[in-house]
Amino acid sequence: MALLLVAMAALSTMTAGLSMGFVPKALAVFGIAAAFMWRGLPAHAPLRRFGAANTLTLFRLSLIALLAAGAGEAIAGDAPVAWAAVVIATVAALLDAADGPIARRRGEASAFGARFDMETDALLIAVLSVLVLQLDQAGAWVLAAGAMRYAFVAAAAVWPWLAQPLFPSTRRKVVCVVQIVSLIVCLGPIIDPWLARAIAGAGLLALAYSFAVDIVWLARRRQQVQEASA
Repeated sequence: MALLLVAMAALSTMTAGLSMGFVPKALAVFGIAAAFMWRGLPAHAPLRRFGAANTLTLFRLSLIALLAAGAGEAIAGDAPVAWAAVVIATVAALLDAADGPIARRRGEASAFGARFDMETDALLIAVLSVLVLQLDQAGAWVLAAGAMRYAFVAAAAVWPWLAQPLFPSTRRKVVCVVQIVSLIVCLGPIIDPWLARAIAGAGLLALAYSFAVDIVWLARRRQQVQEASA
């Protein structure tokens, strides 16, 4: 997968006139994310094979690394590059709908696969929020969309009750899709900045609401457990 990423990044550098640092940046993002993924691999037990679904998620990760490498590049005002980012992000988002069904059909579903998929989505949102800011489609506040998941994880390190398992939620999945789609739309060169700000703002509010619902539920559950053990 790393070789494929190098090929895609090199082609992007040549065709879009990007800097020589584009390929190393893409590899660095992919390598760091893959290292965290590797650390969580024991949760895939007792399955021995990595599996087709996880391989697909790994490919999505390579596409996200390609997008992330655009950070710091002189791409503002470059419509072809912006459209290329829209296409790559759209492919990464659409493939997200395939890995879960593939894993279940092949009997390869695992806690690792679910977490790998979720964290890949979180990284996609973070990268897209950076690109939306870089293309001057929204203000720095849009970065809150990408930072929210990581702020939640950091808070859980301080307050362990936030790390307790959550109930399955269609709302959580829908909001994730809405957030990703809204940011992809904002990347489109035909979207005026005022409209992009409105779309990104709506997506951010939906995401903040979803996190708030989960935090309140976890807080109530913690209180119930404390009362039951008292």
